[in-house]
This record gives sequence, structure tokens and C-alpha cells, in this order.
Amino acid sequence: MPIDRSHYEAVEASPPQSSIPLGIQQDWDASPSIAMRHHDEIDESEEAELEDEMMDIPHEASLAMKKRLWWRNALLTALWILSWYFFATLLSVYNKWMFSPERFGFPYPFFVTSMHFWIQTIIASILRFSFPSRFRPSNSPDLRAYSTRVAPTAVATALDIGSSNLSLQLITLSFYTMVKSSSLIFVLFFAFLFKLEPFSLRLVAVITLISTGVLLMVFTETAFVLLGFLLVLAGSAFGGLRWALTTLLLRDQNLGMDNPVVTLFWLAPAMGATLSFLSIVVEGWGNVFATKFFHDGAEIAKTIPLLILPGTLAFAMVLSEFFIISRAGVVPMSIAGIFKEVTTLTVAAWVFGDSLTPLNIIGVIITFLGIILYTYHKYQKSLESSVPLDAHGNPIPTSSFDRGVRLDEDAMPLKGRSNGHTGHRTDLVEEDVEERLQS
Repeated sequence: MPIDRSHYEAVEASPPQSSIPLGIQQDWDASPSIAMRHHDEIDESEEAELEDEMMDIPHEASLAMKKRLWWRNALLTALWILSWYFFATLLSVYNKWMFSPERFGFPYPFFVTSMHFWIQTIIASILRFSFPSRFRPSNSPDLRAYSTRVAPTAVATALDIGSSNLSLQLITLSFYTMVKSSSLIFVLFFAFLFKLEPFSLRLVAVITLISTGVLLMVFTETAFVLLGFLLVLAGSAFGGLRWALTTLLLRDQNLGMDNPVVTLFWLAPAMGATLSFLSIVVEGWGNVFATKFFHDGAEIAKTIPLLILPGTLAFAMVLSEFFIISRAGVVPMSIAGIFKEVTTLTVAAWVFGDSLTPLNIIGVIITFLGIILYTYHKYQKSLESSVPLDAHGNPIPTSSFDRGVRLDEDAMPLKGRSNGHTGHRTDLVEEDVEERLQS
């Protein structure tokens, strides 16, 4: 039953005489509209509150906002890629010095790599227990999740490293590099298989173009060894599987592993154990500790720091890799690695005069073209995707550590009726607002 509003306002406008001083009573009598204005102010206040509530609703970024967010995210990702380049270069220089017979001459790469993973385990554990609010989430993998999700990733990593290192004992480095150019194809295959990337013929064409360019870039005449070829090919396949499984771990908030440090805390021990097993089987720890490097206390004191300190570089490098995967994905990280190799080859030819055949130069050009096309492909996809923003216009993070924005095909679409170009979800809320204002 509707209420007589005029009666309500009349009663409200005529307060008891005894409760109001004389001067105020005269003002009240002279201006009966004061009460009505007071009531209107209440209505306006309620309407403002409702409008504020509407502003608290997540909404979709406009096209201009998507472009700004893409460039901001690209810049942050580029910083992590530069960090990865830096630590990877230092580690490569160390490995060349460590394993070269003309330098330190330590001939057991599996043993060294396993030690690096144990050092990473120690560093990740220190961070986890020193900063529990950030690196110790409430969720953690149980035994079943560890055996079915974490352990396979560690095994794939060990098989990648193991088969690649074994192949170098049978084939030349040039032949190894040529076959290893197939790794990007395996990365894309497993990204499609585990639905980390939506299937796209255009993406397949771009990746094929890049892989072809890399093959031509490093092509040289060399002897073909079937077993070495199969080992490198297996290493490429295990590498693609390794990064796909790592990406799944980094995206799984239910396991509490969507933080790279936490992921490394759980992953590094399994990797260290698997590579230690490979080192025992292939290299033999009896042989390792019988060398001159562990002959006496002085040699041990010199060898141990050379195993520990590079482990910190490996920790920083792997952490950078995990952050790149978390922010951009496994395929962009792989392409960033190829870009590093192309740049290194080009600079070496330009500065140091390294010889490149016409076929190699064509490969460099094709690879650069493919990388540009891939970047454009991702940029276009980011503009076509839905990017949810919070009430303050900030992108809603996809994990507990990532405060950037992932502008790709995985962005969460918003449901509801679009209100202009911002795509507010206002269909149900506007109905509620209208009902409350009209009541």
C-alpha cells in the first residue's frame, strides 16, 4: 500500500514546539521547506552511496587502458628477461671455465648441476622461513600432489639436462645446436596439449617460421650420428614438457605454488635428487671424489666455493625464468631465449668478425621476422581479450605474487551487459539501485 508522502513531510516539518528554542522555531515556521530539503539531502546521500557501490564493481578495461597495461606489463617482463640474460650469461661463463680442460677442468657436469639444485633448495628454504607471510602460503602440496605434479616436473628436468649433456659426448656442438632448434616446436606442442595456449594456426605458422630461421641460422655441414640426434631430440621434447609442467605448477593456487620462490622450494629438492641419481649412475661418485679436486683439505676448500657460489647464480637465473613464465607464459620465455641467441650470434659476427654463411644470415633475418610477428600476434590477442579491473582501475592479479597484468588469451572474461566501452557489469546492480531509489 503506497504511503501518503505529503502527510509524512507535513508531520516531519512540524516538530513539537517545546523541543525547539524560540529563535529556531521562528526560522522553522518561516521556512517550512527546510525539512523537505533535509529529506532531499538524505535521498541524494543514499543515491551517492549506491553510485559508490556501483563503482566498487569489477569492470573491463577499455581499449586505451589495455594498450597502456600491455606496454607496462611488457616493460616489467622485459626487466625480468634482462635479469635472466644477465645471470644465464654469468652461469654460461662459469660452466665454460669450470668444465674446460684448459681451465679448472672439472669433468662431471651432472654432479655440479645437482649441487646447484641443492644450493637452490637451501636458499629457497631460508627465504620461506625468514619471510613466511610472503613465501609460506596456507596451501601446500600433499604427498599425492607432490608425487603426481612436482615429481614429474623434476624428472622431466633431469631427463632434459641428462640427455642433452650425454648427446654432446657423441656429436659436435654445431649439430647439437641445429637439432636443439626444434625445442620451440615441442614447447608449443605441450602448451597446446595442456591448454596453456589456445590453438591457433597463425601461432603455429609463426613458431614454424622461427624454428626454421633458427635451423638456417646455425646450419653447418657436420657428421650425422643417429644416437646423438635422438638424444638431443629427446632433450628438446623433455624440455618442452618440463616448462609446460612448471607453468601448471606456477598457475595452481590450490597447491600454494603460484609464487616462484615457493615453487622452487618444492621443486628444487626433487630436481637435486633426480640429478644426483643420474650423477651416481653415469659419472659415479666414487670417481668424482677420487679426483684431485677432493684430494686433500686445501683442494676441498678451493672446490667447495666453486660449487656453492654458482648455485646462487643458478637460483637467481631459475627464479627469473619462473617469473617470466608466470607473467608472460612458457612460449614467450622460449622465444626470449631464442632472441638472446640470435642477438649473441649477430653481435659476435659484427664485433668479433665471426663468419656467417649467406644461409646463416637468411636464418637470422627469418628468425627476427618471426619474433616480430609473434610479438604482434600477442599484442593483438591482448587487445581482443577481456581484462578485469578492480574498482580503482587496477588489473585484478591472477596469482598471489603477480601484481602485473597478463594480457593474453587466458584473461578472465566478464559476464553481464556492457555499459559503453568499459563493459561494467551493471545489469543486476542497476535494477537493485532503481528499486532502492524508488522505494
